[in-house]
Amino acid sequence: MPSPSPQVPASGAPPVASAARVLAGLCLLVPIVVMMWVPSYSKVTPKLGGMPFFYWYQLLWVLLSALFTGTAYLLIRRDEAARRAAAPSAAAPSAPAADAPAAPVVPAPKDGGQA
Repeated sequence: MPSPSPQVPASGAPPVASAARVLAGLCLLVPIVVMMWVPSYSKVTPKLGGMPFFYWYQLLWVLLSALFTGTAYLLIRRDEAARRAAAPSAAAPSAPAADAPAAPVVPAPKDGGQA
């Protein structure tokens, strides 16, 4: 019998590749593709404040890359929170058993911890 694909989630589990994760991947891919496509910005004009296009365009993408990366981070964080909320409650910590010994209580130091 063939083993199930690693991309197939367990019944009731959210899909492995959710829309948020795909969008986060695209947010990380866009700046890389844009900066690797050098002929699109390998020119001198238009100038911005006397700075050739080649330079100010790259500096602009430093800021845009930070925004894309931050967006990807927030998307993944939101997706992970949704996955935790949808997970069965078995992952939640259970209460200690009634017959389990209680943890010992350590008294505070008499000198107030100034020793």
